[in-house]
Amino acid sequence: MNKAPCLMILGAIAASVLLARWAPAASPAAAAAQAEVKQLMTQPLPDLPGKEGMMITVSYPPGYVGAIHRHDAHAFVYVLEGSIVMQVKGGPELTLGPGDTYYENPTDIHVVGRNASDTQPARFVVTLLKNQGAPVTTPVR
Repeated sequence: MNKAPCLMILGAIAASVLLARWAPAASPAAAAAQAEVKQLMTQPLPDLPGKEGMMITVSYPPGYVGAIHRHDAHAFVYVLEGSIVMQVKGGPELTLGPGDTYYENPTDIHVVGRNASDTQPARFVVTLLKNQGAPVTTPVR
């Protein structure tokens, strides 16, 4: 029995397993990291019992595409750098750049949220007026 063909097949299988394990990490889609959300402040609103204001920064890495979600809040967006594409269900798709603003109401479903660039990051500030302790986002299926 010649062991050389068996060793070649085992070597090919091992190479395939290694490529399958590491190749996805090198692909552009897999390399697109998650959005980074940093809470800047949260403040209860005494004249609106049960409500709070929250400010966050959101950073989209190049090529980032977000999931469909809602905020259950009034969301005011101000773009700091890069370009983002936003759309709520029933509304137009908008590309926003530095200095541009965007608004979502508590009943909006955010169907598009992505970085307009595959090479440059984007960063924006969001101010939310929401129920105290409520999550920033809620996934929508």
